[in-house]
Amino acid sequence: MGEEAIIIPMIVIGLPWLILHYITRWKTAATITTDDEVLLEELYSLAKRLDERMDTVERLVASDNPDFQPKRLIADQDRDNQQLRELENLLAEKKGSAR
Repeated sequence: MGEEAIIIPMIVIGLPWLILHYITRWKTAATITTDDEVLLEELYSLAKRLDERMDTVERLVASDNPDFQPKRLIADQDRDNQQLRELENLLAEKKGSAR
């Protein structure tokens, strides 16, 4: 009878508590932290600067060598910068909703 007095409360109280505990941890881990947002904005800025630098390098090489055919872009097409524009829109929406 002594073991049953310990096992039954463990099943009735302990098991639901354990399940709810890990559900709560899972939900909180799925959110992005403020530090993560700052890091993403820094990475976005870096990506944008690198994109602009690549455009400049390709233009310089193309001006020095008429046979050069840029693989990354041809006359700075819209599709080349589409992902950066999407990120810009997301950042603008985020800053707009934060105000």
